[in-house]
Amino acid sequence: MIKSKNTELPLVEDIRLLGKILGDIVRELEGDTCYGLVERVRKLSISFHRDANQKANQELTKLLKGLDSDSAMKVLRAFTYFSHLANLAEDRHHIRCRVANERSGNHQDGSIPVAMKKLHAAGVTNKVISKTLERSLISPVLTAHPTEVQRTSILEAERDIANLLTKRDQIRESSRANKPEKDALLNTELKANEEQIRARVLQLWYTRLLRVTKLTVADEIENALTYYKTTFLKEIPKIYAQLEDCLAGNPVASFLKMGQWIGGDRDGNPNVSAKTLEYAVSRQAEMVLQHYLTEVHHLGRELSVSALLLKFPKKMQELAAVSQDTNEHHQDEPYRRALTGIYSRLAATLTALTGLDPAYQAVTPRSPYTSAQEFLSDLKTIEASLVSQGAKVLSDRRLRGLIRSVEVFGFHLATIDLRQSSDRHEAVLAELLNVGAIEKNYSGLTEEEKRELLLSLLKDPRPLRVMGNQYSDFTISEIAIFEMAKKTRELFGNETIRHYIISHTETVSDLLEVLLLQKEVGLMHNTLGKKASADLIVVPLFETIEDLRNAAPIMQAFYALPGILDLVKRSGAEQDIMLGYSDSNKDGGIVASNWELYCAELALVSVMEPLEHQHGVQLRLFHGRGGTVGRGGGPSYEAILAQPPGTVRGQIRLTEQGEVIGSKYANPEIGRRNLETLVAATLEATLLKPAKPASDAFLGAAARLSQDSMSAYRKLVYGTPGFAEYFFDATPIREIAKLNIGSRPSSRKAGQKLEDLRAIPWGFSWGQCRLTLPGWYGFGSAIQDFLSQGKPAEQKVALHLLKKMYQEWPFFRTLLSNMDMALAKSDLALASRYSELVPDLVLRKKIFSAIKAEWMKTVDALNLVTGEKVRLANNPDLARSIRNRFPYIDPLHHLQIELVRRYRAGKHDERVQRAIHISINGIATGLRNTG
Repeated sequence: MIKSKNTELPLVEDIRLLGKILGDIVRELEGDTCYGLVERVRKLSISFHRDANQKANQELTKLLKGLDSDSAMKVLRAFTYFSHLANLAEDRHHIRCRVANERSGNHQDGSIPVAMKKLHAAGVTNKVISKTLERSLISPVLTAHPTEVQRTSILEAERDIANLLTKRDQIRESSRANKPEKDALLNTELKANEEQIRARVLQLWYTRLLRVTKLTVADEIENALTYYKTTFLKEIPKIYAQLEDCLAGNPVASFLKMGQWIGGDRDGNPNVSAKTLEYAVSRQAEMVLQHYLTEVHHLGRELSVSALLLKFPKKMQELAAVSQDTNEHHQDEPYRRALTGIYSRLAATLTALTGLDPAYQAVTPRSPYTSAQEFLSDLKTIEASLVSQGAKVLSDRRLRGLIRSVEVFGFHLATIDLRQSSDRHEAVLAELLNVGAIEKNYSGLTEEEKRELLLSLLKDPRPLRVMGNQYSDFTISEIAIFEMAKKTRELFGNETIRHYIISHTETVSDLLEVLLLQKEVGLMHNTLGKKASADLIVVPLFETIEDLRNAAPIMQAFYALPGILDLVKRSGAEQDIMLGYSDSNKDGGIVASNWELYCAELALVSVMEPLEHQHGVQLRLFHGRGGTVGRGGGPSYEAILAQPPGTVRGQIRLTEQGEVIGSKYANPEIGRRNLETLVAATLEATLLKPAKPASDAFLGAAARLSQDSMSAYRKLVYGTPGFAEYFFDATPIREIAKLNIGSRPSSRKAGQKLEDLRAIPWGFSWGQCRLTLPGWYGFGSAIQDFLSQGKPAEQKVALHLLKKMYQEWPFFRTLLSNMDMALAKSDLALASRYSELVPDLVLRKKIFSAIKAEWMKTVDALNLVTGEKVRLANNPDLARSIRNRFPYIDPLHHLQIELVRRYRAGKHDERVQRAIHISINGIATGLRNTG
């Protein structure tokens, strides 16, 4: 990695430029008084941040209490927009450094070239890599959990600024290649660029930060589609092209594909229905078909090859002949004629699938394509013709990428998962069975009785519904989802919907229920034991600590049932199993969550491995990772390599949630790097043997740390009287619940029970008050207990073991690295200010003192085990980011505390509430993957 004193200079210059532009706009539009107020708040916040200066704290508190709502709003907006702009500068600098290193041949870990180098050094050939990719699937899955706080309008303006920062670098780079006499031109271009940036920052200042209405599912679908337009559709083909070049002629299967929950995830979201699913599928198809139409149009302009100069294969001539292109200027240009016909059929496909007409149509529309494969066949005819003519280079510019896009995105763009909670399926079947006089009290049956009944019904060809009988709206709406899944698969292709995820899977009957509901609508073909197959993969989701422990026994019992193994084999021989990071963390704390996930994965492999060897059933783990460390977040590269040996095998799906989608994929270049990281890590985890397997001593120590940390965590969160009250008072959770940042309620039930609160807003709230508690709590006590047992000599051996685990075991090292990150983004001084929002002084002191004590224990434990005395010693980039940005996030916290205090005191005017929500936006933006 290239490092020098001047490495950060371009970043500093960009931040200064953006800060100056923003400051000038504030001064010009809001006046010197407002600008002076912003500067005063900034300086006092920095003094409090760096020195824990109590005098500064008192002055700041007094200053903020005296602010009226309008002034508070302006200050909030200034610091919030600075957070946005600083992120853009950070992203630009990350790309800048990456490019500089790659040009010098110094690729980073997580890149495809480095992964290939490691594989080749280990004796893995290109042929083996190619074969591995044939049976691989890597799928990032976008979800719509309620933590994405950015409006699309804001994101689009920021993309423009990011592009202008890139252009600014290009102007400077061009000037270095020219002579000094070009300096005048350089200054002119830089000034023009600065004015364009200024215009976009001005646009941001005048653009409303918050939504004025609750986000709908349709809004969430549209927001997600912007990332396909700017990043996925353009960047994913580039990753394939890079792999093809690295593998030197060996084929590269289309293994990297996108997934989506938005529009199909009903768990706890009453706003998702068959109509939203239909809308999601239609909009996705519209976007990908419009992309294909654009690419085909450009291809038609580029492939002007004349038949007067080259001979064309017969198949190519036939494709051109059926195009109906009678333009006299194209008669000797078979590619153009063929592409005109292809465009016409694509246009007809767009109309047939979405009801929309293309903006441009050169000839009379022809019959639509019946499948993406048919479209792909036409493109490959053109490609084969170019190759036969020795003109393959003409296909490399655009056609190569388009062919790959069709293989990856089809006519559906991304596979939509369906998800619902197991108790909802039980309720539907209980009603169907009662109305049908099959079983009056299905929910009252034992698990064994349920299995027996469900298996018998799966063997019965008759439907459960009785013609003419009335069913509840809920049951009708749930069955409608299954019916819509069948319809959309028939129209858009089988890849449109493949997975049905069952939240809160606790029993084998939870899986059988979804199979029976598939059978009810025709998604299951034939009856169980009669060559049956199911269209949708039934995917259990194991979420809590107890669920993770029961995962392997449930899957073993499921496959032991008569007819199930044959059903899965005929359905594609794939078994996805989803593991929940957020809920397990909320249930047992970070150490226990990670350890139980590790154990569950190993146990599931032991159950599924014989089925793979003997019957070809492939296990694919689906990781429900969030953005924050407490939700299973952290760097994806390290996380994948830290998976237990033998659990990846070229197969991995993982969720991309909330605000992290924006930070990872809003910038196309950053997005491609993140996708490349998934590919590199999966290849390494699949094909490279671990340097040294975890020893029994490592595993035993981890189990003990898990148990002790979970005890400490649950003692605080679930065993301390008044903790829920403290949480709802000392964090902005109640205000977050009112923010229009998602279509899903933040809690499963009304009230203030922690058990009912979703894990997403739980982690989000702890990030807002800068405790990041789910990312570290319990580890310090566990280490202290581990090292306090026995005589001094035994304690020394125990410490040596922990240090060895950190040095040699990727699982443990990644766990500690993530806790290190969470602690680096925490701030006890700020958190103490949030605790002042708790009106009960005794409760405030008791809870905060316990949290502070554990924080100190955890910091000491990390220092002891890692040997590092400062946070992020091994992550200088993130340390730099925190150093540059966090002093400017602190004012948002101070203002948020004051505004929440006013709001809870009864000042409920719209301006105060809006200001609180802006502070939430700014803090989440500044904290990024801890937001």
